[in-house]
Amino acid sequence: MQADLKTFAAFGCYGMAAITALTVQNTCGVTRVAPVSAKLAAEQIDAIFEDIKVDAVKIGMLARPAIARAVAASLKKAGAKNVVLDPVLAATEGVSLSETALPLAILEHLLPLATLVAPNLAEAAVLTATTPARNVDEMAAQAQKLVAAGARAALVKGGHLDGAPVDVLFAEAKVRLFAVERIVTRHTHGTGCALSSAIAAGLARERTLEAAIEQAKRWLTQALIAGRAWELGAGAGPPDHFWRMRDSAYRFDVDRKE
Repeated sequence: MQADLKTFAAFGCYGMAAITALTVQNTCGVTRVAPVSAKLAAEQIDAIFEDIKVDAVKIGMLARPAIARAVAASLKKAGAKNVVLDPVLAATEGVSLSETALPLAILEHLLPLATLVAPNLAEAAVLTATTPARNVDEMAAQAQKLVAAGARAALVKGGHLDGAPVDVLFAEAKVRLFAVERIVTRHTHGTGCALSSAIAAGLARERTLEAAIEQAKRWLTQALIAGRAWELGAGAGPPDHFWRMRDSAYRFDVDRKE
């Protein structure tokens, strides 16, 4: 959530949070997850929509099927638009962040509301009941399955593939690849969250989906480069979400339409 809010701020957006779970974690990993009640999660969402115009929604860790159902009901009632679903199921270190029935709840209740679903390789495999993709063709097939299951578009993230990282988008019956340079750094904590939030911010600022993804990828690449110098903790620290504030050599115009 902290990464989400920092990302929204970096894109000139005002982020609002509905907490679904508290976690005990640091750069070395996650040691405990304490979900809130489904009712409390829904009440937070309802309070935001009752008071403030919401231009985009990013969904991250949900932890329990009941929370997923409650979130879906609140978003449906509010008529939420530009919904980016990051189906967080486990931490990078392999710690489970969800109950076993959560993937089915995501498929049944949240996928139909998603403008974009953006799983990593492991999450895409779980949601499509397939083995983890080994190449872009298998990633594209999984993305198509997710769209067939109800999402408007799917972006399967290939950061854990060997070689240069490639993300595969399936939208409007077309496949598109988004390839960037792999940045060598130990500070990659929360990069999936940040990417999804950056895409949501782009949609909120009325970019097309492809333009929002392109911009988010460029921004995250620079955040990883800038974050290599961090001296935070003994494990995987975060990228530098606010690199633009410190890097006058790289001009990044959030208001430019692409």
